[in-house]
Amino acid sequence: MSAIQRLLSIMVRLRDPEAGCEWDKVQTFASIAPYTIEEAHEVADAIGRGDMDELREELGDLLLQVVFHAQIAKDIGAFDFDDVVAAISDKMERRHPHIFGDVAEGGHHLWEQIKAEERKAKAAQGTLDGVALGLPALMRAEKLQKRAARVGFDWPDAAGPRAKIDEELQEIADASPDTLEEEVGDLLFAVTNWARHLNVDAEAALRGANAKFERRFRAMESEAGESFVALDLEGKEALWQAVKRRGG
Repeated sequence: MSAIQRLLSIMVRLRDPEAGCEWDKVQTFASIAPYTIEEAHEVADAIGRGDMDELREELGDLLLQVVFHAQIAKDIGAFDFDDVVAAISDKMERRHPHIFGDVAEGGHHLWEQIKAEERKAKAAQGTLDGVALGLPALMRAEKLQKRAARVGFDWPDAAGPRAKIDEELQEIADASPDTLEEEVGDLLFAVTNWARHLNVDAEAALRGANAKFERRFRAMESEAGESFVALDLEGKEALWQAVKRRGG
């Protein structure tokens, strides 16, 4: 039995209506979708930390999610794991005709062209169709902006979104409690747009900022020890600046 066949067989047993696991056999696409997203993020986290043992484990967890969804689909007669594999294999060959076909040149431009043709074949009605709702918010904002840019709805340079940030900051200052969340969202969208024009991946940039904050905060706690919590804000800020100066 191959490794993948073993995993597929395990999932069949877990989903067995009579003898299966009480939790696994009642799950649906919707109920496990949050776990699928979580596992994808944990894969990215392991990659970011360069932890190969953890990456191996997290990739397994993510693969289990694919197998789980495929088994649910098989149970309702929609498709099975082989269909999933066949579909992605067909797609990869179709999107790389310069590798698997008779097209002399390819690359990212051809990939995007083929994707656009695929969306058209699926009868997509709008430019923004197909941008997944389940994406992290910053990543989805960037994808929406890129889609809009393809049809000419975009600033000509980075000055436009930079000015928009100032506008959104003023709207936050003027906002009522009922509109504050909306206005903060508009600011984050504008910052993402500015980052895109600066050729900065906003999602990756924020991950880096999170990691830096965590690293510096842990260094502050380590340096101050048990007295950290009792320090006033001025004392904590002094620690922060000291850690920052040391390149933390």
